[in-house]
Amino acid sequence: MASMEGYLQALSLVAILILAPMTIHLLIHKEENTVFVFVETDSDEQQDDDENETEAREIPQLNRSEVARIATFNIKVFGETKMSKPEVVSVLVDTVLQYDLVSVQEIRDIDQTVPYDFLEQINNRSNDTWDMLLSERSGQQEDDTYQEQYAYYYNTTVFSPINGSLYNDSENDLFQKEPYLGSFELLNASGNSSGFDFTLITIHTKPASAMEEINALHTVVQDYQAENPQEPDIVILGDYNAGCSYASSEELWSSPMRNSNYTWLVPDSADTTVSSTDCAYDRIVTTGELSGRLVGTWGVDTSSFSTSNVSDHYPVWFDIYR
Repeated sequence: MASMEGYLQALSLVAILILAPMTIHLLIHKEENTVFVFVETDSDEQQDDDENETEAREIPQLNRSEVARIATFNIKVFGETKMSKPEVVSVLVDTVLQYDLVSVQEIRDIDQTVPYDFLEQINNRSNDTWDMLLSERSGQQEDDTYQEQYAYYYNTTVFSPINGSLYNDSENDLFQKEPYLGSFELLNASGNSSGFDFTLITIHTKPASAMEEINALHTVVQDYQAENPQEPDIVILGDYNAGCSYASSEELWSSPMRNSNYTWLVPDSADTTVSSTDCAYDRIVTTGELSGRLVGTWGVDTSSFSTSNVSDHYPVWFDIYR
């Protein structure tokens, strides 16, 4: 039975990845909490055909300094109460410092001081300087039941910010909490421009409307691409609530976010929750291979903490070449 379950999970992952505009091969679990996926572009496929190459491609052997690691993290009800608990804040800081950029959801502080206090704690612990792009409070429409902020915390030796703004949802009111868009330039290992910039779109969907909001993310991408035709590289990440009773695999399969323009790095079979539930709420979706920067490694960080006092979600991450 266990082997059959493992086979079905693997089959589910392969089926999802086939939707990507490139061939993606799941190769190996090389270290705990890490899934390695090799991304093969169309040009690679053609070269393989021409040279009749049939041997499996090897995973690039990269050390941590050769990649930038980006995470999404829903920090459960991140407000003054949680910020007043040093032991919890210490775990959160240690968790963030494993990455180079972290998209944080569910910041709930009416005084809006918590994001700045957290940034200070990060800088007190880090050998590098960190900064953030902080959204306005989302949930501005009359029918929105509560508000929260998004933040992108980033290592300034790895990323340089370009701009950030909440999605303008005033006309169609598609979201309970409007997505937050942040554009960054990637810096190389010497701290200079790498020539690569990209845009993150972070979201925390309303659970009861998860599928409607997931589908609406396609509209956000289309609107952004229409206004910024020179920016082809987009990552849509966050707490999609894309699992369990909020979103079935069948519903996700029919979503416009599952068309061939998108690459889903986190499959429906993943578990991103701290509790005993088994749900792939948190997702990372890219528009293709990010101009060749997509390494193909991603993971769910289950090792940093195991208590919902820190959060009820684990961070989920992926790598891009520096």
